[in-house]
Amino acid sequence: MTEKTITKETILEAFSSRHATKEFDPNKTISEDDFRYILETARLSPSSVGYEPWKFLVVQNPGLREKLREVAWGAQGQLPTASHFVIILARTIKDTKYDSDYVKNQMLNVKNFPPELFDQVKERYKNFQEHDLKLLENDRTMFDWASKQTYIALANMMTSAALIGIDSCPIEGFDFDKVQKILEDEELLEDGHLAVSVMVAFGYRAKEPRPKTRKAMEDIVQFID
Repeated sequence: MTEKTITKETILEAFSSRHATKEFDPNKTISEDDFRYILETARLSPSSVGYEPWKFLVVQNPGLREKLREVAWGAQGQLPTASHFVIILARTIKDTKYDSDYVKNQMLNVKNFPPELFDQVKERYKNFQEHDLKLLENDRTMFDWASKQTYIALANMMTSAALIGIDSCPIEGFDFDKVQKILEDEELLEDGHLAVSVMVAFGYRAKEPRPKTRKAMEDIVQFID
């Protein structure tokens, strides 16, 4: 590992200055190198049992952005002004069930598990999904579990952006069914293997926000010795 050059103060300053940017400066564009860096922090993010159950749609097409704006009440200011707009998709039960072709490929060809080891861990994944978290009760439970993983990547993208002075806004304010239909019509959901988890906009703030407020540390942390 290379020598650490970033300080704790630098990181905390990035967290303090980051805010949910409602409107970006449309005249400022994130460089390709900087945005690739943000995407790379998403790619390198952890996920439960290493499934990486996500896909990132970078929506730059103005026409598609306008279609989304009509059904995304939480992105009215961001869609027209953001330098980059990302829809994070989560994989559905078609891919995330322990015995799916996706899981087999992920473990054998991405994570490079030996076949005999995969046969062993597949039983563990089965028990994890059936009994530990009871994920197989319905398709939505499995999708929500996959969506939880996408929020890890979402947080890492926003933090990495803040560290280099790029603003962002996570967005859940949209009509799920209507966004799904738009993306289905565009053939972007891999025939039901993907569904919308969350959106996030990136760019440079148009104006300064009010000072950040948060609960005190003692109100949210309890040490158990």
